[in-house]
Amino acid sequence: MKSRIARVPAAKSGILGSIRPLSTLSQSLMPLFNQSIRRKIVGIALGLIVLMLVTSILSMVMSSQVGVLLDELTNRYIPAYGDLARANIRSLERSVALRRMVMMKMQEAPDEEAYAARLKEFEEADRRIEQETSDARSHINAIIDDTRTPSDNAALARIDAHIETAVSELRRGMNEEHARLLKQIDAKQMPEARGTLERLDVLRDQFNQRIDGIRGDMLKQVFASTSTVIGRQHQAIIISGIVTLLAAIVGFVFAMLVSSGITRPVRLLLAGTREVEAGRFDKPITVSTKDEIGELAAAFNRMVEQLRHNERIRETFGRYIDPKVVQGLIDRPEVAIDGQRRVMTIMFCDMSGFTSMSEGMTPRGLVKVMNHYFTVMSGPIRSNRGVIDKYIGDAVMAYWGPPFIDEDEPALLAGLAAIDMAEQVPALQRQLPDLLGIRAMPAPCDLRIGIATGEVLTGSIGSELMMSFTVMGDAVNLASRLEAVNKTYGTRILIAQATAEAIGTQLELREIDRLAVVGQTIPQPIFEVMARSGALTGAQASLRAHYAEGLAAYRACRFDEARAALNAALEAVPGDGPSRTLLGRIAQFETDPPDEGWDGAWRLEQK
Repeated sequence: MKSRIARVPAAKSGILGSIRPLSTLSQSLMPLFNQSIRRKIVGIALGLIVLMLVTSILSMVMSSQVGVLLDELTNRYIPAYGDLARANIRSLERSVALRRMVMMKMQEAPDEEAYAARLKEFEEADRRIEQETSDARSHINAIIDDTRTPSDNAALARIDAHIETAVSELRRGMNEEHARLLKQIDAKQMPEARGTLERLDVLRDQFNQRIDGIRGDMLKQVFASTSTVIGRQHQAIIISGIVTLLAAIVGFVFAMLVSSGITRPVRLLLAGTREVEAGRFDKPITVSTKDEIGELAAAFNRMVEQLRHNERIRETFGRYIDPKVVQGLIDRPEVAIDGQRRVMTIMFCDMSGFTSMSEGMTPRGLVKVMNHYFTVMSGPIRSNRGVIDKYIGDAVMAYWGPPFIDEDEPALLAGLAAIDMAEQVPALQRQLPDLLGIRAMPAPCDLRIGIATGEVLTGSIGSELMMSFTVMGDAVNLASRLEAVNKTYGTRILIAQATAEAIGTQLELREIDRLAVVGQTIPQPIFEVMARSGALTGAQASLRAHYAEGLAAYRACRFDEARAALNAALEAVPGDGPSRTLLGRIAQFETDPPDEGWDGAWRLEQK
């Protein structure tokens, strides 16, 4: 007997056998991790294709096995059972035909033609019984002979033997009784013919009972085959699902391993790029692969090293050239080569009393004082986005303007920087003696700041051997002159008219005078930066109001009114330099009045 149970381990071994090649395939594709990205991707695709092929082949094999079982059930088991059922029917048909034959003979006038027709029906039914049972036996023997499918061959062999026995016994008894019946009918022995018919009915019933029993056994085999088919189908579904799941897991793990080998360096490269973007060049990327990304990571590390080197150069040059200029020249080198005309705001800042202060210092002490002074004064300029152009002795030159800031910001930022610088003076005056290790400075120090706005030429100026990126123009000269004019008026921060117009009401300004500096023929108003917007004290507000009255009267040659207003200004803020300057001029005009048609402007004849 072919065992159905024996086939299950074979199927399981087939699954394990299909899993082993997958693990072997995974190991054989491990070298792909060190290959190029193209080969990695191709390796993943090939691995997934192989897994898909293995799964498909296994499903096809199992489906073909189920197909063979279904074919056997459809074309052998069920037809065999149908043949046996039809054999029963043919037996009944033959019995009916036999009775009709007897009835045709028992008539007073026998109908020979009808008798012959019934005899033909009887013989046809008899032949069909032989044919149906023979077909049933052929199907059963085909099942037994087929080694591809599991079946209960012993039970099928018994069914075949029972069919043969039933047919042979039926044939032997029926032939004898049938011959006897025909003789009795011909001899008109009706009582004896009836007895023979009864024996024929008994033989028929015995045959039908045997066939019914055989059909029952055959039906059991049909059910068993159906159960086998259903079981194999379920088994195929489960095994296919398991293999598909295993293939998916193996493929997913394999793809994750390979993809992580690709994405991890990319993430490291991205993190390194963000570090570089943030200006941190001290974290090189670990090169963990030998593919294109590994080469890119190595190139990235070389680039970071070069950037680190460039940053060191930039930091070094930033001590000599403003970092904004360095970066601007790197980003747009054509600006330095070609030069451009732009509207900028220029500042000059100078330390008052520097000459007398430096006379009593050693060179080393003077260097310490100047370095500290420049450090303190440079902070507000840098924090307000200004560019320090150069240090000239004790003076600082700076500028604001495109392309470093927007065109509407330079004047205000320069004014804010000047205020911040002036606020540093008290602390600077306290720090310098401690810095030199003395009780008091030999001379007081203060600031003088001049600011002007106008069109200047920006670019690299110098010789073929040495150049400097700077600004040149009338605004530069005017800012320098205004810085010196602070000595005349006793002020700290003076700005030109264009600068005051650009600032507007964003800072607290006071018009000081209409002045023509050395080198200018047309006078222009100059203004003092007093404080940030809204930060004036009551005394400063009173000073500005009285000074404005005095200035207007002074320009109109109403010197008595001007003197009164300026004295009121001095009462508000004693020692106000511009007020004392105008009072000195009024005293001079009383002995030497100005010419008729005087425009109220003052012209400086020396720097």
